[in-house]
Amino acid sequence: MQFEDIIGKVEEYRPGEDLALLRRAYQFSVSQHAEQKRLSGEPYIIHPLEVVHILAEMKLDPVCLAAGMLHDVVEDTRTNIEGVRREFGPEVARIVEGVTKIGRMKFTSPEEQQAENVRKMVLAMVDDIRVVLVKLADRLHNMRTLEYLTPEKQQRIARETLDIYAPIAHRLGMGKVRGELEDLSFRYLDPEGFTEVKKALESRRKVNEEFLQDVRGQVEAKMREMSIPARVEGRIKRLYSIRQKLLRQHIGIEQVYDLLAIRIVTDSVKNCYAALGVIHNTWRPVPGRIKDFIAIPRPNLYQSLHTSVIGPHGQPFEVQIRTEEMHRIAEEGIAAHWKYKDGRSLEEQDEERFAWLRHLVEWQQEMRDPGEFLSTLKIDLYPEEVYTFTPKGKVIVLPRDATPIDFAYAIHTEVGHHCVGAKVNGRIVPLKYRLRNGDIIEIATKTDHSPSRDWLAMVKTSRARNKIKHWINVQQRTQALEIGKRLLEKEARKYDIVLKKISPEDFQRVSRDYGCTLVDDLYAGLGYGKFAARQVLGKLSPSMPLEPGQPSRLTTVKRALGLSRDIAIQVHGHDDLMVYRAKCCNPIRGEEITGYITRGKGIAVHSRRCPNVQNLLYDADRRIDVEWVGPKYSVYAVKLILYTQDRQGLLADVTSAISSVHSNIQNIEARTGDNEANIDVTVDIVDLDHLEKIVSSLRRIDGVLQVERVMHP
Repeated sequence: MQFEDIIGKVEEYRPGEDLALLRRAYQFSVSQHAEQKRLSGEPYIIHPLEVVHILAEMKLDPVCLAAGMLHDVVEDTRTNIEGVRREFGPEVARIVEGVTKIGRMKFTSPEEQQAENVRKMVLAMVDDIRVVLVKLADRLHNMRTLEYLTPEKQQRIARETLDIYAPIAHRLGMGKVRGELEDLSFRYLDPEGFTEVKKALESRRKVNEEFLQDVRGQVEAKMREMSIPARVEGRIKRLYSIRQKLLRQHIGIEQVYDLLAIRIVTDSVKNCYAALGVIHNTWRPVPGRIKDFIAIPRPNLYQSLHTSVIGPHGQPFEVQIRTEEMHRIAEEGIAAHWKYKDGRSLEEQDEERFAWLRHLVEWQQEMRDPGEFLSTLKIDLYPEEVYTFTPKGKVIVLPRDATPIDFAYAIHTEVGHHCVGAKVNGRIVPLKYRLRNGDIIEIATKTDHSPSRDWLAMVKTSRARNKIKHWINVQQRTQALEIGKRLLEKEARKYDIVLKKISPEDFQRVSRDYGCTLVDDLYAGLGYGKFAARQVLGKLSPSMPLEPGQPSRLTTVKRALGLSRDIAIQVHGHDDLMVYRAKCCNPIRGEEITGYITRGKGIAVHSRRCPNVQNLLYDADRRIDVEWVGPKYSVYAVKLILYTQDRQGLLADVTSAISSVHSNIQNIEARTGDNEANIDVTVDIVDLDHLEKIVSSLRRIDGVLQVERVMHP
């Protein structure tokens, strides 16, 4: 990509605009990156040029393009943000600063660093949405050239892209960017699945293209006949979307209704509905597959009519119908109509599009824990799919499987806190009821009622989850503070130590030794069982008499219960705590793990992917860092479920595949029906790498559709 080609492109969509700022940014970027090379061996300047080309394809303004050209100079050269502000003005500098990673702070973990970088970007997005547009263009070009990185970096960057950047593109309505980011991530995160889907599509490519060409011709003829102006396109579903549907529904590729789609782009909303009538008169519609996103747009303002029909020879396909403006918004999202002119205020639609972003900023300010921030961000970025109504007809959009509790918190925090029951369509339902499209909900409240911890297992929205967590944290922390003070006072009385005589400075010093900012944090840690009162007292009063040879109370409890520390897991900063692997997820060596202090039981160790982690670890004060240590010393029992076709010899192939990667089978059961089979198999594994080899070996078997790990043993 040559710079003059970009200039030509910008002049096409912004004729007469002064591009001197963009030219200066290019010259500055060339001079700053002059000696640098990318891992591919190419001159570094190629990367900012490609980023600006992507932004120019979005038809963005010269200020945004200049920021794209300079987006790496602060991070990768000696230029600082003040230098950018001096040379190019505050607007360009603000965008560049928003996309620059935080590199000068010390972080305790890569997760914390990732969380703070994303948090910084989210805050910058609120002031100027162009920050995230530059970041998405940067990430898109990096993903296109990911093959030059190490496998470890490929996995990390692809996972971050799929978890955070593709969903952000979705929430901004940028379907084109989101689709490419997902497919590129899929290629590196699941190469076997990627190859499998690509191979299945390639084998059908000729047939599919002929089918789409034939149907497209028929649709064009029908539209002409009915005098409906229309541009008709054909498309095949993206690889990642196909894979997700196959895994979610346990089906083969031939059962994907929207694998093939025809898109009709017309001139007015009236003709969209007219075209839908023509399609339904021509082919039989599939019941339950008609969606009207024109009447009720998606939260990212996507609008279109969707229907699935049974075409010639029984082949199902999807039809999408929209206007030119709707099509532009669907492809480019916010970039399609975001204009930067002299202090232009947000339009009503823009305000609606950014409502979710304001909510993000609200809750992230209360969130100290980086893991919790990233987990909640991922939940909040998921596409919302259920459209519900208040009795007065106001639409409340919620995620799939949301409950009346989510609905209550969407109305108001106090309505959520005091919720005691709900009516859906005039009928009383339990609070765990899963809301459906079109439900009309009434919430019953009582002023003396408060949230239950059980609600965390029910709710689906980050808003509800965080409001409940906040309420519980306040209650739990108050109790823990009181318990912690009593425990320390009780221990002090045993040794005739007067706590009032210990100076506030000593309390503060010991608090810092335990990683606590405030003395109250130390008391709370004592109350939760995170610290031992005797150890804290020993640091507060070094002259405290010790009783050598006496086992600690915890050691005595462990002996009495027959429990022992799992020698494969170590707790940071503690060497005498009971540690056990949680039964809900059965973590295995090599997985990322997190610890949670349980009163009277010690440290429960969960896999970071455990579905219960979000429900259990609502209190950051009871979390504790744990890690795998020492040599491999034992095997773990892991249960797998195989969804397969029913064919002769399949069971023998499964046992052979497991044996080939040196694993023992503890148990195997098979159930068949309708030419399909489910196989439950429990295998011995030594670590995560071993498990991945087994799963990979099983997926290669002809007839195996999917392999899932069961989190509980």
